[in-house]
Amino acid sequence: MSNLLEPGMMVRHPQQPDWGLGQVQSSIGNRVTVNFEHAGKVVIDLRQIALQPDFSH
Repeated sequence: MSNLLEPGMMVRHPQQPDWGLGQVQSSIGNRVTVNFEHAGKVVIDLRQIALQPDFSH
């Protein structure tokens, strides 16, 4: 999945909908840094969480 997430892409965290929309900042291996509207920058391990791309924006 990490190879599908590129900087600038918009995503949502399936278990944290209150974080809002997030923009991918970087993707290195299984780690993705995402800047969420209501949670700020969060590093996500894609082996644990499957982020959902949001193509509506």
